[in-house]
This record gives sequence, C-alpha cells and structure tokens, in this order.
Amino acid sequence: MPVTPLTTLKTVDLEEERLKRLNALGHFLDNAIRIPGVGYRVGYDAVIGLIPGVGDLIGFGLSVYIVLASTRYRLPASTLLRMVLNVGLETVIGTVPLLGDLFDATYKANARNLDLLRAHLAARSQGGARPSDARFYAGLLLALAGVLALAGLLLFTLVRAAQGLLGS
Repeated sequence: MPVTPLTTLKTVDLEEERLKRLNALGHFLDNAIRIPGVGYRVGYDAVIGLIPGVGDLIGFGLSVYIVLASTRYRLPASTLLRMVLNVGLETVIGTVPLLGDLFDATYKANARNLDLLRAHLAARSQGGARPSDARFYAGLLLALAGVLALAGLLLFTLVRAAQGLLGS
C-alpha cells in the first residue's frame, strides 16, 4: 500500500483548535455548574475562590492565561485593556470574603473576555479589526507579572501572620 505524503493528510486548523480550548476553559471557569431549580450557571472559578488566599490566586492565574493566550490573535490594545480590567476587577473584589465569591459567580470575567475575543475575530474576518501594538503587550506582560508577584507576596505575608497567631 503506498504511503500518503504528509501534505495530503488532513491538517488541523490550529487557530480554531486553540480557540476551542480557550472557550472550554472559559466555560469551565464561569459556567460549568448548573444550579438546579434556578437555571443559573456558575463556574469552578467561584468554587476555587472559596479556598482562602490560594483559591483567588489560582483563579487569577487561569484568567491571566486566557488573556495571554488571547494575545496570539493580535487584539488591539483597547480590547486587551478591557480584558485586563475585567480580570483585575474580578480578582480585587474576589478577595473580599463571601461578597467576593458571590461577585466571582456573577461577574464572569472569563466569559466576558472570550466574548471580546470572539467579537474581535468576527470583525477581523470581515476586515474591520485593527492590528495590535507589540509594546503594549510587553508592558501588559510586565504589569501582570507585577500583580502576580504582589499577590504571591500578600499570600506569603498572610501565611506568616497565621503562623505567628498559631504559635508555630
């Protein structure tokens, strides 16, 4: 039996596959759990956020991953800024016990960010999207790294304070 050249094999559209994975992650984080009788959906981001300190940090990291993965699609700086603000707002308010967890369950920053990405891709397919600004992406990456470092420092400080209170 003759061997088929690789060029004739069915190729996978990588962009479409990446977008499917981002959508699946967004659904997992914001809409995976249906509340019976109410019909409202919440995601595992709200559930993970119930873990004091660490939960909000994990949710922040996954949300940042979605934003950083979205940069592959050359979003304009204004759209990327809106995405960062969505994540920042959810993260800051999410740190407030109980109220923050309710906010996480209702605000759904990841779903909002994926809506922004889909709108950009739809505009791009019709020729109306603007190109991205590489310097903005570099600055954004530095800002996100700084926020992550501050969150880690805050968590470290909280753990040390708890150890001091417990006398360990």
